[in-house]
Amino acid sequence: MSVQRRPTMYDVAALAGVSHQTVSRYLRSDPTVRADTLVRIKAAIDELGYRPNLMARAMRTRSTGVVAIILPGWTGPERTVAAACEEAQRLGYQVEIVIGVDEDPAALSRLADEILGRGQVDGVLSVTPLTVNTNSAGVVVQTAEFDHRLHAVEAVAADEATMDEILERLAGLGHRDFFHAAGPQDWKSAQLRKSGYLKACERLGLRSHGVYDGPWHPETGAGAVRSLPDDTPVTAVVAASDHIAAGVLRAAFERGWRVPDDLSVTGWDDLTLVRYGTPALSTVRVDRETSGRHGMRRLIAAIRNEPEPPPLAAAPTEIVFRETTAAPRSGPRRS
Repeated sequence: MSVQRRPTMYDVAALAGVSHQTVSRYLRSDPTVRADTLVRIKAAIDELGYRPNLMARAMRTRSTGVVAIILPGWTGPERTVAAACEEAQRLGYQVEIVIGVDEDPAALSRLADEILGRGQVDGVLSVTPLTVNTNSAGVVVQTAEFDHRLHAVEAVAADEATMDEILERLAGLGHRDFFHAAGPQDWKSAQLRKSGYLKACERLGLRSHGVYDGPWHPETGAGAVRSLPDDTPVTAVVAASDHIAAGVLRAAFERGWRVPDDLSVTGWDDLTLVRYGTPALSTVRVDRETSGRHGMRRLIAAIRNEPEPPPLAAAPTEIVFRETTAAPRSGPRRS
């Protein structure tokens, strides 16, 4: 009986026509590896199904070869995380996913501290803001949405301008009375979306009938709609996320308000499910995959004491209007 052995770095090198040292440099994301060599090595790895021997590396380097990713409960980060996991595996690391019970930065920072304190991972990538005051040995890196001081970087700084464009497009449909279902204000992205909403109302001469802050959870959107009086003139609710927008849609339905005839609704993130809802949600599509890959490269570079990768340029966003937005209907709202 033949036994199929696990492919090695030497097998990859032979198939790609390079040295095993070059394969090792590829796995470390060494920028000196030529582009055509990168393509050949990746093709060889894919063909052979090669995965680095993490146990052997741990014995040799005293490194676990494992990194953790911390997720809050309601951010919908699946695209970011999938790309981060793919990048970690390409660089020779396994990933442990940890889902936090809430979104509080201090509580999630304590969770990161606890994970690092166990000594079972080399570092933590967080897709949610942390206070980063960890006491344990190890590395904590946040995705490109935040730097280590929780200042916004270019990848999220465009949120304000995108929100301005959403309101301008809704105003072009004839809307003049707005309400904002905002996200948690200890998140920079939520702060910028709220700021963009308020500035757009002022710039365009639109009437804002309030802002309702809350976590990245459908209940925030539901609470926002429930807070409106029966005779509200609001014809458009702009939500800071798709999860929040889902709550807006539910509460509007409970009040007998038709979307989009009585109320137009927009979200943010373009989660897969919102494309297939009835009605399909108008939202903002964001390149989460690039952020996830870049965040993981930053984490592993920090673990290896290598130079940090260059910062991302502004993440491209695309406003997609679907079935939850239309011109406001004339006449009283049906209840």
